[in-house]
Amino acid sequence: MTDTNEVPLRFGRIAATLPVKDIERAKAFYWDLLGYKPVFENGDPVGFVILERDSAELHLTLQKSHKAADFNIAHMMVEGIDQLHALVQQRGLKVVKRLQDKDYGLRAFVFEDPDGNRIDVGQRL
Repeated sequence: MTDTNEVPLRFGRIAATLPVKDIERAKAFYWDLLGYKPVFENGDPVGFVILERDSAELHLTLQKSHKAADFNIAHMMVEGIDQLHALVQQRGLKVVKRLQDKDYGLRAFVFEDPDGNRIDVGQRL
């Protein structure tokens, strides 16, 4: 039996934190390419940034010796995936996994940001 005074477990937002070597370059990249706007910055010089777009949030942390992982470190759900894929290609970014419809109900692809962070992008079919 549960205690009626017990607060039920509930989760709020969770945001990916991407390590970057140059925070100003990364901030500009996510703003210019994806339209994320900075809403919080910390440090002098800045070492941490929170970016937002629509209901999505992304954190950048300055890690000057960052070495990119060989796996996806963030997953973005979007609408308009074909448009985003075209933008990624126009910018000459590395596409790690090509755009395709998956048997689990997503149209998806994976690209690398300028710091080599792999971002998995999906849209429901």
